[in-house]
Amino acid sequence: MKLLAFAILLASAPSLAADNSAALAYPLQLSDYPSASENLFDTILARAKFEPFNIFAAAIFLFAILHTFCHRLFLRAGEKIEKSAAKDDNGEIPAGAKFLSRLFHLAGEVEIIFALWLIPLFAGFWIYFGWDSLTAYVDWLTFEKKKFIEPVFVVFVMCVSATRPIIQFSEDVISVFAKLFAKLGGGELRGWWMAILCVGSLLGSFITEPAAITICAVLLAKKFYAWEPGENFKYATLGLLLAAVSAGGTLTHFSAPPVLMVAGAWDWDSAFMFWNFGLKSGIAIFAGALIVMFMFGKEFSLLKLKAADAPQTVQKRPRAPKILVAAHLAFLGGIVATLHHPTLMIFIFLAFAAFVEMTQEYQYKITFKAQLLVGLFLAALVAHGSLQGWWIEPTLTSLGQKELFFGSLALTAFNDNAAITYLATLVPNFDDSMKYMVVAGAIAGGGLTVIANAPNPAGISILSKYFKGGVSPVKLILWAAIPTAVLCAAYLL
Repeated sequence: MKLLAFAILLASAPSLAADNSAALAYPLQLSDYPSASENLFDTILARAKFEPFNIFAAAIFLFAILHTFCHRLFLRAGEKIEKSAAKDDNGEIPAGAKFLSRLFHLAGEVEIIFALWLIPLFAGFWIYFGWDSLTAYVDWLTFEKKKFIEPVFVVFVMCVSATRPIIQFSEDVISVFAKLFAKLGGGELRGWWMAILCVGSLLGSFITEPAAITICAVLLAKKFYAWEPGENFKYATLGLLLAAVSAGGTLTHFSAPPVLMVAGAWDWDSAFMFWNFGLKSGIAIFAGALIVMFMFGKEFSLLKLKAADAPQTVQKRPRAPKILVAAHLAFLGGIVATLHHPTLMIFIFLAFAAFVEMTQEYQYKITFKAQLLVGLFLAALVAHGSLQGWWIEPTLTSLGQKELFFGSLALTAFNDNAAITYLATLVPNFDDSMKYMVVAGAIAGGGLTVIANAPNPAGISILSKYFKGGVSPVKLILWAAIPTAVLCAAYLL
């Protein structure tokens, strides 16, 4: 009943249509700003003077990013408060200390940080422009731009992809390639590791990246992280997963968020994506995995011994019947197909929720915390990121081809890559090579941070329990630099 109630709650949200009668005061249309100067700094300064609230919105966004990079400090502070507080006769700490500890733990949750910084952003918006303008902005995002459909879509896809029939099917498919890699000399553990990262990530081109990263993260937790690899190996694998999923959706034109943003505007179809991006992505993913595998060859051997010494577990629950697996795949396909038709998408998810209730003996225990936090993170990122076009757009237009590639890559690390490519579609004088460079840079940088690619929070939320104190953004960006460099070489050569 929990899943059904959760689905009904989401469906009841007024997210499909509205009468947006109030005029949109902010953000300004990019065409409303004064003509751009040849100097980038002068252009940004002029736009800041033209609309002073730009500075406030950008500052709040910067604070949210900095907060994300130091989130573990808040977690440690919460733990310190809890440990140092004097306990009563029942072993309980005072209510005030407990509240303060929980507050710091809340501030340390990566998925919540951008939502927390919406509080000062919306408060400033309300004070500066008025309540009607604030609601007009939210309505504009919701009903005209339909920016909040994707967060709901990701929540739905995560729920379906994490069910036992889908995981069972994915494990069966990937096991074929795992056995092949094992026969080539890698052994069972290496075989699974390679197959999940190389084959699982490419599935994102067909079942969407959120589904692919959810499946890959669940299988990595079961086949790899469960054997407690070293910290560096954990981060190297996580960085490789995020980079591989970012690039793995480029075999088609409808899966990767940064590609989806430009496909219609620039008339890019799946054939174009496959020949210009997909082949290069596949080679780069495989090459990056080989590099990391050789770097940690000795640790693979130690993990192999751990796995061999571990007691064999007997599967207690029966395998899901094929007809049940087929039904779950149909639900997943239906949700993917109706992404741009939210009413149908919600109806399909409601039907799926009821179906899960009827087949509980073949299901995992359903929890919603991870899915809801990821949805909250993405929705908050949209609310922040939609106010940053005033400085991102002139930055992109001021760069040459190679500079555009690396500029897009750098911006992607601190803003959703789909937002970067969307802003590129607003630039009228981009030639084909410039279009390629901005998208290639956005895809290559999609694994650098939790905010770089929309599916990233889904994978990190599943695997974060294997990282003491949560995933460190600094360590992630350092280890993700390896597969990112390989992707850069593949796209530029």
